[in-house]
Amino acid sequence: MNSKLSAISRHGWIAWGAAAVAFLAAAPALAQQFTGPEYGEFALFGLDRRGAIWIAAQLHLLFAAFVLGVPMFAVVIEAIGMFGGDQRYDKLAKEFTRLLLVAYSATAIWGAILVFFLSTLYPNFWSYLTGIFAPSMWLYAGLFFFESFTLYLYYYGWDAWKKGIAKKFHWGLGIMLNVWGTAVMFIANGWLTYMMSPPEGVTAETAPPQIELWSAINNATWMPINIHRLLANVVFGGAIVGAYAAYRFLTSKTDDERAHYDWMGYTGNFIAIGALIVLPFAGYWLGREIYEFSQTMGITMMGGFMSWLWIIQAFLIGILFLAGNYYLWVGMGRIPGAERFQPYIKWMLLVLVLGVIVWATPNTMIASRDEIAAMGGTHHPFLGVLGVMSAKNTAVNLMILTTFLSFLMYRRANREPVVAWARAATMLQGLAFAVCALVVLAYGIWGYFVEAIVRIGFSVYQVLAVLVTILFVTALDVLMLRGARSRGTIRWGHMPPRSQYALLVLAVTFTWLMGLMGFARSGIRQHWHVYEVIRDTSEQAFTPALGPAATMISICVALFFGLVGMIFWLGGLSEKSADQPSGATAAGTG
Repeated sequence: MNSKLSAISRHGWIAWGAAAVAFLAAAPALAQQFTGPEYGEFALFGLDRRGAIWIAAQLHLLFAAFVLGVPMFAVVIEAIGMFGGDQRYDKLAKEFTRLLLVAYSATAIWGAILVFFLSTLYPNFWSYLTGIFAPSMWLYAGLFFFESFTLYLYYYGWDAWKKGIAKKFHWGLGIMLNVWGTAVMFIANGWLTYMMSPPEGVTAETAPPQIELWSAINNATWMPINIHRLLANVVFGGAIVGAYAAYRFLTSKTDDERAHYDWMGYTGNFIAIGALIVLPFAGYWLGREIYEFSQTMGITMMGGFMSWLWIIQAFLIGILFLAGNYYLWVGMGRIPGAERFQPYIKWMLLVLVLGVIVWATPNTMIASRDEIAAMGGTHHPFLGVLGVMSAKNTAVNLMILTTFLSFLMYRRANREPVVAWARAATMLQGLAFAVCALVVLAYGIWGYFVEAIVRIGFSVYQVLAVLVTILFVTALDVLMLRGARSRGTIRWGHMPPRSQYALLVLAVTFTWLMGLMGFARSGIRQHWHVYEVIRDTSEQAFTPALGPAATMISICVALFFGLVGMIFWLGGLSEKSADQPSGATAAGTG
């Protein structure tokens, strides 16, 4: 097995070398004078140049999101095992990291392909970007080297440095792996956000050497994209790990293996849904910054031809919330004491379903002339009320609050608090939920009676109410459950197959959603390479309609999961017998 892992690591270094060569190949472009867009030709597999760039960029970003997200919670889980003295967490963190080895190679390979495509299919535009960002690109390549070296040192040193100060040094390597990865992401985000929101004063006549590097990177949407992608990577990493655990659960031959991968799937789902709860808030911030930079882009994004894209997005996020909660509710069947919460599930499901319906309601209807005449306009007299942001913001915040309640019930299922003030604390938690729901509803209703600019501000108060409630209730719950009695051992592995299909649905849905949101962010530039600075003059200087875009996104998702399936298979081949789970030690007792 060591030889197989060594071969994988060699492939990673080869991939890094390919990426470095790609940057070196682009270096002559730095000496070129930008004279206007010129384009290469691509006609393979039925793709044009834009299709080739789209697939290469999307696959690179999906693998990059995975290799950036997984180390974040791997190092946290390792810390829990290290400081808590629980070896099952350490083994779980190592198994998470094992998935990175091949995925990291795939990230580098697709990154190299993307650079080659950009430098040959869009040579003058690539010359323009390198003329501005060349120093950061060399820094990117250097950090990529440190990140890859740290990853292999982190994984292969796991068993060598497992005690005392050596273990803390190993954990420090995991922290550094996250530092390098986050820095790499921040640098690359500067390049793509410059295309969407170039600094004030930059025009088509501004030569690249005249544009200050830091002002180009620190543009209006750079930090919102950083935060949004950071959270999205955690959600995505958790979803893919959950899918891996579901795959291994469904193919396991023994109860011990099923118990281990059941626990691993729960952990991945917990991480994914936990980060998903706060992800919409980062999305609001990004959307607000886009509006402030350019109202034209904001209107195109939310009220123009892309407005129906957000209906698709609403259904996809609704699937994420429903599937995540469903997995938790099914999982409560293996927890003694959880039966007392079963009567509440139907009401929580009702809130989630109504929330999805409101969130997915369009503001204007696609209707014939006769239907429009019957409605008295394009706005339906009833549905039009639900199609505005006051209703949608209220719905999504109540869905987030309900999902948090599912986690709280799952956490409390087999625990019985022993503190004298437990009843009062539980009532206080219920009061906090009720007050928060009333605040969200009140601002949602009030939004119908104020101007649009004031109504937008109300979403901030709704978000703050939900976040404060989550933090307050969580802190109170931690204090209340100290020394709590157990109602029984969690029966890890006693989950029906449909629960694992929910994990697979989460992974596929979130991957498709990432592709859709990438299309939205890029598409609002319309016929600009750099918005209102560098025009796209090719025959493909238009944003595709939702149908062709959905087809391309689906192709990318299918290719990604085909490659991920191969990674899962290689991950199984590379396992050592010492890492195989064994009974309660592997799965834990909850």
